[in-house]
Amino acid sequence: MKNLVQVVLSFLSSPLLPATNPVQNVEVVLPFKSIAVVGAGTAGLAALKTLLDLPEHIRKDWEIVLFEQRSNVGGLWLPDPHDAHPPDLPETPLYPLLHTNIPVPTMTPPGFPFPPNTALFPSHDRVEQYHQDYAQHFNLYPYIRLNHTVASSSWIGDSTAGHWDVVVRNHEQEELRKSFDHLIVANGHFHYPHVPHFNGQEDWLAGSPSTSQSREILHALWYRLPSRYVNQTVLVIGSGPSSQDLASQIAPFAKTTYHSVRGKFAPANGKVVTVPEVSHFTSDAVVFVDGSTVTDIDSVLLGTGYDIRIPFLEASGELSVLPNAHSNETYLQGLVTNMRYIFPLHEHIFSLSPSYPTSALAFIGQPVMGYNFPSDTVQGTLVAHVLANSSLLPPREDMLRQLAVREENMRLAGFDPYYVGHRMIYQDTFDYQDSLMEYLKQQGAIPQDGKKYVEKWRREAKNDQCMKRGWKRIEQLGIEEVWLQGVESEEDWVELMVRVNEWQHSWEAQNHLTYPIEPFFS
Repeated sequence: MKNLVQVVLSFLSSPLLPATNPVQNVEVVLPFKSIAVVGAGTAGLAALKTLLDLPEHIRKDWEIVLFEQRSNVGGLWLPDPHDAHPPDLPETPLYPLLHTNIPVPTMTPPGFPFPPNTALFPSHDRVEQYHQDYAQHFNLYPYIRLNHTVASSSWIGDSTAGHWDVVVRNHEQEELRKSFDHLIVANGHFHYPHVPHFNGQEDWLAGSPSTSQSREILHALWYRLPSRYVNQTVLVIGSGPSSQDLASQIAPFAKTTYHSVRGKFAPANGKVVTVPEVSHFTSDAVVFVDGSTVTDIDSVLLGTGYDIRIPFLEASGELSVLPNAHSNETYLQGLVTNMRYIFPLHEHIFSLSPSYPTSALAFIGQPVMGYNFPSDTVQGTLVAHVLANSSLLPPREDMLRQLAVREENMRLAGFDPYYVGHRMIYQDTFDYQDSLMEYLKQQGAIPQDGKKYVEKWRREAKNDQCMKRGWKRIEQLGIEEVWLQGVESEEDWVELMVRVNEWQHSWEAQNHLTYPIEPFFS
């Protein structure tokens, strides 16, 4: 199809046009299909690979570009070279002592395991290297533009046809413009901290008893090392796994470590004192919902999660920020984020905004607690096939009705969809992944093979804290190399998890040890 548009040259062979100097009314033939992916973390890499996995005869004329604002792939696993302080946002919440909280076999897409001699619960640098190995192995780097930040993206057209006008800022801060038929957003979750306000916190901050050490309330986005809290009394707020990790790390250094959580569960570190949710602050105390107080806290660390913000869509008005939006009445007005939930999306992926075709804007990686690489891979597979054949999607009205029914069913089950957001609470993450792949099979997009996408072993390994305790004991005994010997294939990794689990279960039974079930998300 021919259009009167600004000059659009092949992105992979030519520079972008300066945004400030577009050339008007030049007739060119656009590529058969042009696709922009934003973000080179887990979601973006999975999206890019699944696009390239399409048969060559389908995508041979496609132009595919991934924009990444940082210096390499890896997303949050890529360390921040700068030392950011509030209000400046760091590039990642990554802290030096971070280890994975799930075993590495469950983190990987099918067929590409971690390399031999990787710990079952490795440090962040091994996960960072895995992402780079993935990009190298599948030849993704030629499609990736590093140090390129998407500044804005506007839809030029209507609900049936058009293109995305994308403005990108390179590492020299030059603004460049490019048109794309499709936009895939894969920019991650962990950048914009959710910072709750507690009544009385200003009085508490101002009431520091010591001039040499002021009280502080700091979001975990800025946390780096526990040694910062030597001899302090610290309150960690939040029930998620990262909050548990931070409380456990800080406890050996702090004078006292309190952990404020929803519900009841045993702390990961015996030195941590579990307390209820915070009610409010006074000038000299933190007051909890049960009426109890603590008066000697020096620092409060907020493990309170992150807001869902996408600045390059907000800048162009394609995504409205409505913090109090709590119903589907806004569906016909366009795409909305209430900071916990982007809606309306079909299957957490396709935007159902009436402004553009339903295949024009897709999100990869929105589901939380979804075992990212496997989940992102199946999402990417669905997106790739829809871009090849948009008729795979039902009509917009049908997808809107399906979403409304899903949200109502969540309410009936006791969940508020606009608070739960994209957390995989109402629907099991593995059922979700299986359903997407099964849909493609039913539509004839991929062959029927009689198999589930999610292997049985992944389901069995879900949230198995015994395995984690077992690996920690193996590390304490210094026998990791013995356990990892000969572990190379995916089957080897699965067998290792089984052995560690059985070994730890046996030891705990012999020592009459019992552990409570720990919640996996806040």
